[in-house]
Formats: sequence, structure tokens, C-alpha cells
Amino acid sequence: MKVVAAYLLAVLGGNTNPSADDLKDILGSVGAEADDDRIEFFLSQVEGRDITELIAAGREKLASVPAGGGGIAVAAAVPAGGAAGGGSAAPAAESKKEEKVEEKEESDEDMGFSLFD
Repeated sequence: MKVVAAYLLAVLGGNTNPSADDLKDILGSVGAEADDDRIEFFLSQVEGRDITELIAAGREKLASVPAGGGGIAVAAAVPAGGAAGGGSAAPAAESKKEEKVEEKEESDEDMGFSLFD
């Protein structure tokens, strides 16, 4: 990750084709160790490629990675449906939130101790 960050910093600084020495200088400026093998491997993988293409390819790969957060998507869908279907969905969303809070409190009691006691 350090090498990738140094590469991105060099590109953002205007160096469209950073060398291994450029990356070592950037890493050295913050006191990070520069591993020559990793730098050379990374540069061989990105050689001749545009940074915007690399970022776009990375985003496509990350799009298929599950990131959790299913509860957020459900909560976001409820207000959208409530706005289109009338006011009856909003109280249902509030009661669901209250139920979730109560469940969380119960699970804390099951542990038998509190972090703040």
C-alpha cells in the first residue's frame, strides 16, 4: 500500500511516469522503508498504463466485493417508499428503529458486565 500511495502522490504532483527512485524519495520523506522488490514489481504492473484507467479497473474489481451494510440499504429504501406511498410508512420505519435499539440493549445485558462500570 505504501508503494501505491507514493505512486499516486507522484502522479498527483505532476510526474506522469514516476521511477523507482521517485517512489523511494517519497517514502523516505515520511520515514517509511522502501522495499526495492515491491517497487519494481509494482512499476512493472503499471508500466505504460494511464492512472485513470488503473483506478477505473480497480473500481470495477471492488464493485463485486461485498461490503456489508445491508441494514443501511433497507433503512434507505423505507423512506423512499414512504414518500411515494403516503405517510403510513414513516411510523413503521420509526418502530423498526426502536426495536433495533431495544435488541442492542438486550444483547449488552446478556454479557453480564458493562464497559463503563
